[in-house]
Amino acid sequence: MLKALRFLAPVCVAAALLASGWLAFCRAPRAPDATFTLLSGQKISTADMKGKVLLVHFWATSCATCMQEMPQLVSAWQRLHGQGLEIIAVAMPYDDPGYVRHYAQTRHLPFMVALDDGSAAQRFGQVQLTPTTFLIDRAGRIVKRYVGEPSMTELNAAVQKALSAPG
Repeated sequence: MLKALRFLAPVCVAAALLASGWLAFCRAPRAPDATFTLLSGQKISTADMKGKVLLVHFWATSCATCMQEMPQLVSAWQRLHGQGLEIIAVAMPYDDPGYVRHYAQTRHLPFMVALDDGSAAQRFGQVQLTPTTFLIDRAGRIVKRYVGEPSMTELNAAVQKALSAPG
């Protein structure tokens, strides 16, 4: 009996470690394979962003909350882009491309702005409400999803944590 316990104890510890590692790994879902068409016409995908911390921000020019938080996203990009933060502001399919272009140009948005044909919103789980923001870590896992206006303090803390974590 004592021999069996000596054998089982390390096996149980190993199994517990494997299970906790598996749960930690599987807890954050992978970002979908999505392609975005930027205002320039260039196409970029979530796979292209691997190794970077990425905010995918679904918004619309008709969304007052989106307009209020956009300067804060600009500020975050300016502070953290050098550390590996990328932002893709994805205009919803119903948004007028002319309005999106005008807004991006007049506000001098420094990050990538994309026009969605509906495929990106679909790939990210049928996004319909704006703003909806996804924080994706360097390994391509969705760390956090924000529906509606996020607390910028919380969002900045989550971005900083993702930036400081190894890829």
